[in-house]
Amino acid sequence: MTQEIRNYTLNFGPQHPAAHGVLRLVLEMDGEVVQRADPHVGLLHRATEKLAESKPFNQSIGYMDRLDYVSMMCNEHAYVRAIEQLMGIEAPARAQYIRTMFDEITRILNHLMWIGSNGLDLGAMAVFLYAFREREELMDCYEAVSGARMHATYYRPGGVYRDLPEAMPRYRESPWHKGKDLKRVNQWREGSLLDFLDAFTDDFPHRVDEYEELLTDNRIWKQRTVGIGVVSPETALAWGMTGPMLRGSGVAWDLRKKQPYAAYDKVDFDIPVGVQGDCYDRYLVRVEEMRQSNHIIKQCVQWLRENPGPVMVRNFKVAPPPRAEMKGDMEALIHHFKLFTEGYSVPAGEAYAAVEAPKGEFGAYLVSDGANKPFRLKLRAPGFAHLSSMDEIVRGHMLSDVVAMIGTYDIVFGEIDR
Repeated sequence: MTQEIRNYTLNFGPQHPAAHGVLRLVLEMDGEVVQRADPHVGLLHRATEKLAESKPFNQSIGYMDRLDYVSMMCNEHAYVRAIEQLMGIEAPARAQYIRTMFDEITRILNHLMWIGSNGLDLGAMAVFLYAFREREELMDCYEAVSGARMHATYYRPGGVYRDLPEAMPRYRESPWHKGKDLKRVNQWREGSLLDFLDAFTDDFPHRVDEYEELLTDNRIWKQRTVGIGVVSPETALAWGMTGPMLRGSGVAWDLRKKQPYAAYDKVDFDIPVGVQGDCYDRYLVRVEEMRQSNHIIKQCVQWLRENPGPVMVRNFKVAPPPRAEMKGDMEALIHHFKLFTEGYSVPAGEAYAAVEAPKGEFGAYLVSDGANKPFRLKLRAPGFAHLSSMDEIVRGHMLSDVVAMIGTYDIVFGEIDR
């Protein structure tokens, strides 16, 4: 008797909760084993790069936040650095330290989101609730400097929008917070943003210990991640992987060390590196990165306390004059008006600026023709290179391992589809 064996095609996502919003993965299955994986992307394409061509340079900073919408300020950093390169300006030292600090706050925000959602994908519910507890604290830091919890638009060519605030937003009395509980949640918020971050960085390592207690030696977690999605160093380099995907495979490549920018050459930190290149190693790398980011924030807070100063270049062709000057000086008023109607013209040329975003190398390639808006903008998203390797890495794995693999890529479609 002959039996016909036929592979069948399965649509994984976009409705599937582990497809993270808008991934359509067409899987060719032989029973439970994946024979081929074909990612269909573009469902969140918003033409960010094209829209940038029709707006003055500063008006596109807000679009950068909405690319990788879990690591907002890191995207802004790359774009702003590309403009600064073309204009030949450099942000003051205090602004560089503020940028470094907020890049690391962003890294922790991203990794907390990752550890929570990846845990949820693989069946660990509690860690999601733990991670969001700390995310809430750091979101308040975003809100304190920019007024927005996520899409901050805080970085500017030549520095940052404004100096760090002297007061933190506080919880008001409500049915959820009152009496002793209200006092407890406002305890860190009595002083400035730097005081708040000081308290946070003292507390955070214990919180990371809690996540590790839930996952690192958890038998089920290890069964779902150890030996799954092994990426050799050669494969990682061939696919253009960066960030934890590359470091998890044992390649110690980090732009903060290899091509330092902002104040990274002035702070002390280590680069965690994996050995096996599997999902578990990448998890360990990201957890250790949270600890290192915490260490960097601590150093930045100390430096910022000791060194007050300007946070924006004093060049009124690029940065608006202070409000007080505008009230009494006609020239300052003209500068302000020109800046907010027309923007500034960037010298003709091209520049590529990259930052070590939480997911890998996020780069902005900017071409200017001397006008007040970009001629072309190309954004290099780390997730795009990672997702393209899906077929090679997932082949031969079980269907449930596809979920683990999507999780370990740390995929956000804002930046992939752009």
